[in-house]
Amino acid sequence: MNSLNTLTLHMIKYYENDPKRIQHFIKVHSFAKLIAEGEALDPETQFIVEIAAIVHDIGIKPAEEKYGSSNGELQEIEGPFAARKMLSELGFEESVIKRVCYLVAHHHTYVDIDTVDYQILVEADFLVNLYEDGLNKKAALTAYDKIFKTDCGKRICHTMFCI
Repeated sequence: MNSLNTLTLHMIKYYENDPKRIQHFIKVHSFAKLIAEGEALDPETQFIVEIAAIVHDIGIKPAEEKYGSSNGELQEIEGPFAARKMLSELGFEESVIKRVCYLVAHHHTYVDIDTVDYQILVEADFLVNLYEDGLNKKAALTAYDKIFKTDCGKRICHTMFCI
C-alpha cells in the first residue's frame, strides 16, 4: 500500500465514528489532487499537496478537546503538532512534514498565499466547504473572485456553482 493510502486509513481511524469529517477530508484530498494534477505540479509538490489535504483538519479534535471549539484559528494552532506526530510515526521525511505542518497551520488564513501548494489546499477546502455549508451562488462568486487563482480550481468552481 502506498504512503498516501496508509495516511488516509490512519486519518479514517483518527476520525473514527465521525463520518462527516472523514467525508470532508476525502473530498478535499480529491479536489486537491485534481487541481494539482491540472496545474502540472512537480511530483514532490504534488505529494505535499495531497498529504496536506488529507491532514488539513487534524487540529479539530485537539481543539475541541482543549477549548470546546473547532474554529479555524484553533485548528491552525493545534493542527501542526497532531500532523507532525502522525506523519513522523508513519515515516514521512522531515522536509515533507515541515511543509505540511506549515500548510496545516495556515489553511484558514487567506491572505499572503504565496505558493502553489498553499493556494491549491485553500481552493480545494473552499470547494468542499461552499457545498457542505450550503452557501449560495453569491458566496461562491465572492470566493471565486477573491480566493481562486489556479486555472483548474477556477474552472471547477465556475462549473460546480454555475458562476
